[in-house]
Amino acid sequence: MNVFRYFEQYIGLATIWDLVDILIVAALLYKLIKFVRNTVALRLLKGILVILIVMQVAEIAELHTFNFIIRSVIQLGAFAVVVVFQPELRRILEQFGKMNLSIFHTKKEDEQATQLMIMQTVEAVSAMAWTKTGALIVFETGDSLANIAATGTTVNADMTAELIKNIFYPKAPLHDGAVVVSDLRMQAAGCILPLSAKFDISKDLGTRHRAALGVTENHDCCCVVVSEETGAISFAKGGMLKRHLAPETLERLLQQELMPSNNEQGAGSFRNWLKGVLNK
Repeated sequence: MNVFRYFEQYIGLATIWDLVDILIVAALLYKLIKFVRNTVALRLLKGILVILIVMQVAEIAELHTFNFIIRSVIQLGAFAVVVVFQPELRRILEQFGKMNLSIFHTKKEDEQATQLMIMQTVEAVSAMAWTKTGALIVFETGDSLANIAATGTTVNADMTAELIKNIFYPKAPLHDGAVVVSDLRMQAAGCILPLSAKFDISKDLGTRHRAALGVTENHDCCCVVVSEETGAISFAKGGMLKRHLAPETLERLLQQELMPSNNEQGAGSFRNWLKGVLNK
């Protein structure tokens, strides 16, 4: 009963800013969990959580020597965490650096540019599917793909159908790799992607499809694949693969991932900016 009375008093003293504070912390925790999901960082965080639980149990049981050792390990581990999580910390700083702080302008021009990029991509993918030209295109939607782009050759060019088809031309030097797209531009080509660690993948899928699954398992991104054997178009997101797609279906999927929904377009530029910041 005392707990309920204390909770009731706390609710009575709460203000709107307390609610905002709670929502911000909840959003940050959600983004942190989403950020480290399906990565090595998640397993490391689980290990840290186990150590903290053991420390609390040792303190309750008054195991002073053991508790002193655990606390010493945690103090030294604080420096190790910076080294262990260096890639993740770098990705977080990169996302902050890419934030668009001009919150008082509409995104109509960005949406038009995104739609144009999608149309160019679908046009190229349709042509490559007809000629059975293998292709692998990764679109950055949340996590930074700078570390993957670094494995290939820097391009930094607009996405055009002609450029995409030239990149994946079988005799081109960069065709046997992935194209990384970020900020509506082709950042790099010939990139190396991590393969999926799943064991239940169909044997019909080749290396390109396994790479598409692997990169979407470890990063918040989406991937388009064209099979060199059958010319089938596939779309990967979150470690899931949709196969044998029509060009119209691929265009719709890319619009869903790369463009805001119609309900969000009329909500005001500040709301769109806030959503963009939280998605980082």
